[in-house]
Amino acid sequence: MTKAITFKEPGGPEVLKWEDVEVGKPGPGEVRIKHSAVGLNYIDVYFRTGLYPAPLPNVPGMEAVGIVQEIGEGVKYVKVGDRVAYAGRPIGAYAEERVMPEDGLVQIPDTIDDETAAAMMLQGMTVEYLLQRTFHVKQGDTILFHAAAGGVGLIACQWAKHIGATVIGTVGSEEKAELAKAHGCDHTINYRTEDFQKRVMEITDGKGVPVVYDSIGKDTFMSSLDCLQPRGLMVSFGNATGPVDNLDLGTLAAKGSLYVTRPTLMTYNAERPDLEKSAADLIKLVSDGTLKISIGQRYHLSEAAKAHEDLEARKTTGSTIFTL
Repeated sequence: MTKAITFKEPGGPEVLKWEDVEVGKPGPGEVRIKHSAVGLNYIDVYFRTGLYPAPLPNVPGMEAVGIVQEIGEGVKYVKVGDRVAYAGRPIGAYAEERVMPEDGLVQIPDTIDDETAAAMMLQGMTVEYLLQRTFHVKQGDTILFHAAAGGVGLIACQWAKHIGATVIGTVGSEEKAELAKAHGCDHTINYRTEDFQKRVMEITDGKGVPVVYDSIGKDTFMSSLDCLQPRGLMVSFGNATGPVDNLDLGTLAAKGSLYVTRPTLMTYNAERPDLEKSAADLIKLVSDGTLKISIGQRYHLSEAAKAHEDLEARKTTGSTIFTL
């Protein structure tokens, strides 16, 4: 039997249980993977709470690295023995072994170790599409990135600096501010003690920014709109404090003919060529040292409930991984 974290109903971290599960054999287009490390992401909380619906009972998790143990009929991208990583649906990564479709897998070079691979795929490819496709950040741009000391934020600060942009990042403590600065954030704003909208306008001499990247949601959304230049883009790619609702579209007109988008990695990398390009861009920058993947926390997979508690309490910094 294989051990996995399961949940039979939506709820708090306490619904996560460490149990025996049957893995089964891979069908056509599927592979069986033995995991060596698993990534924790805020989207895992959305599935656990029911914000994002999933069939029940189920195993959470969208990111891991491991070795291909067995392949089903028609598999063409990987072979038995390959070291692979993934970030995307179907959920089920919180397991020692699993069966999944092969079309979400990418091979990982020896230049990247297992823990780094497990920590970088979902967050790193999220940064790739945010900075290169949702809004094409260019040299000389000034951007606002919320939660700059989180896993996505630390990668985004480095990637944006690599492009040549100026990064304004919000954080929740002075310790997190120092961490963000160490990863390339030019201006940090502690949202607990400062008015971030006022500070953004001060930093930009009243001009605002062309784009805001916001994974916080309800608590920051409206003030973020006031940080934008006319015709600026609000990128709402998460909602850690709750979903944004009841937005009057007339508000966008009144605040400067603004744009709003709610993108997801699953949409941007739904086609195999997009996934391969996104992963290749990320792997190159990690392999050559441009991007440093900061692993702030490690938990054994059986401690998933504790990890979720810490993540929701904003006690984590950088990426978090599960060991096996």
